[in-house]
Amino acid sequence: MAANNSVNPAAWLAKQIETGDPDMLRSMVKTMADALMSAEADTLCGAGYGERSDDRVNHRNGYRPREWDTRAGTVELAVPKLRTGSYYPDWLLERRRRAEQALISVVATSYLLGVSTRRVDKLVEQLGIKNISKSQVSQMAKSLDEQVEAFRTRALDGGPYTFVWLDALTQKVREGGRTVHVHVLVATAVNVNGQREVLGLEVSSAEDGAGWLAFLRGLVARGLSGVQLVVSDAHRGLVEAVGACLPGACWQRCRTHYLRNLLTTVPKSAQPWVATLVRTIFDQPSAEQVRAQHSWVMESLEARYPAACEHLDAAREELLAFAAFPRETWRQIWSNNPQERLNKEIRRRTDVVGIFPDRAAVVRLVGAVLAEQTDEWIEGRRYMGLDILAKARLRVVGGDTAAQYPLPQTLTA
Repeated sequence: MAANNSVNPAAWLAKQIETGDPDMLRSMVKTMADALMSAEADTLCGAGYGERSDDRVNHRNGYRPREWDTRAGTVELAVPKLRTGSYYPDWLLERRRRAEQALISVVATSYLLGVSTRRVDKLVEQLGIKNISKSQVSQMAKSLDEQVEAFRTRALDGGPYTFVWLDALTQKVREGGRTVHVHVLVATAVNVNGQREVLGLEVSSAEDGAGWLAFLRGLVARGLSGVQLVVSDAHRGLVEAVGACLPGACWQRCRTHYLRNLLTTVPKSAQPWVATLVRTIFDQPSAEQVRAQHSWVMESLEARYPAACEHLDAAREELLAFAAFPRETWRQIWSNNPQERLNKEIRRRTDVVGIFPDRAAVVRLVGAVLAEQTDEWIEGRRYMGLDILAKARLRVVGGDTAAQYPLPQTLTA
């Protein structure tokens, strides 16, 4: 289906000549690309732009700016947005370009070093890099490493970062002729504009207090400030590092990690029921009802599963720390946990590699994925409203000030 606002080539060329546009070729490329995307968006909508039709199934909803590198220079495209669903011109733009280049570089490095498995060999051929040279891999890696290093060491000037999520992922690396496990430490936060942002990553030999302490100190040195709540698992070294580097911040035990630990105390047949019961704690409309529900769940478990009841009682304060914040923030903290979704995206790429040839390859691939994800978050909608963030920073609960509602489980060095 052709767009109603299609380009008249003769009229357009005459206008360019008349105005003396010095970038005629680049302007021509932009105009034609925008027209093709508009026509494709109209096809998806079932009707032309602004056209009334019984066949219409969707509507346009503005534009999303995207840069397109061409031989004529960088072209600023206007990618149409749809009211329902999404539209992306895969035939024109490369999605997640840095991450895909990093994946190719890591796999190719493994291939050249002779450490790839049969699965990786097949992947190399599918990616079209069967005969790639060492110099090509080196050049590709150099470019990516510069981008990732700039991302990892950038100034954290988007604060205050009210909410921070911390987690670690285990990866396999070849070192000294054997395969060892390393830990990728990742920090994610909500910045002053209400958008999600990956603060940094680091590769550590072990997920211990020393690794987390060095990582958090590096973040603070780069500008991390204003942290009110840190969400993580209950790793002792991590919690102590948070207390040492972010004094005054409230620590919240991650619900996902906690449920995994809790369910080991009950029979497998009872795990779905217990999990559903515990989740009701986080679905209450007020802080008072959250605590009341926690007590009710403990009573429900006490007779049949006393070990689970004790486990839940011991984790009371660290599990209910979120209740001291405005109710509007709870959904973002739990329902849309950015760290868990980010972990899935990282694993989707790293699982392809399996065993990394060295630690630099881990940083290259994971860093490229995180940089791409941060770009998408910045261009997307706000994760939290500015009014909600303002309340959280003032530690307001139910309209009263934090002086009357002190934060529980406040960590000190």
